[in-house]
Amino acid sequence: MNNKILKKIVGIFGYKIIEKNFIKNQSILFEKSNLTVENILDYLLKGKYIKSIVQIGANDGISYEHINYFIKKYKIKSLLIEPIKNNFQLLVKNYKNLNYVNLENCAVSTNNEINYLYKVDEKYLKKYDSSARAIPSFDYKHLIKHGVKKKHIIKEMINQISFLDLFKKHGINSFDLLYIDTEGYDCHLVNNFLDKIKIRPIIIFEWIHAPNLNLISCLNTLIANSYFLLPVKHDLICIPKEKNIKILLN
Repeated sequence: MNNKILKKIVGIFGYKIIEKNFIKNQSILFEKSNLTVENILDYLLKGKYIKSIVQIGANDGISYEHINYFIKKYKIKSLLIEPIKNNFQLLVKNYKNLNYVNLENCAVSTNNEINYLYKVDEKYLKKYDSSARAIPSFDYKHLIKHGVKKKHIIKEMINQISFLDLFKKHGINSFDLLYIDTEGYDCHLVNNFLDKIKIRPIIIFEWIHAPNLNLISCLNTLIANSYFLLPVKHDLICIPKEKNIKILLN
């Protein structure tokens, strides 16, 4: 069967074949690009655009968490949220004695819909690289896509809280950066935050695991709320237009 016929058949069912070169080239560009979240965060922090942070999905505070470096370097007032108990215990250890950092062991969810997460069983973590601790998700298939064997996956019941209750609990009425990494739930949280909360921080979230329709909805909501959008590799940096931030990188 030639490619033209295959594309027509696939198209009938509402799907589209993506060229292999597109995926490979995109991956290479991501890897080689000098434009990184780290560079932009450093610029924003040096310019004092960010003085306080709320991070959702803080993991253990070290693994795949470049924001940990900046929080400690600039001594940023921070609220870090992590639902998985073992990760949270490591988070407490890694931010021990830092009086400018507050921690919360829960998940932020919309409509009380997230009361458990799938994760790699602790006794099997050594079978995987360090990213395995950072991929707990409400979606069982998300772990499978990361190469985790079904028999190594367990469900953990977690505490949950809404944005409104979280900010009320910690007395937050303003902050500068909302940083989200929740392995596929990010767009739900961004939409809910913009709908329920009047604070207008810079928002950074991971877009790569979002279902297509969820991402489209989220982008439309951000644009409707006058956010400037800057995609950087697997993350999307969203800046309120009224902040008039011009990012200049060397």
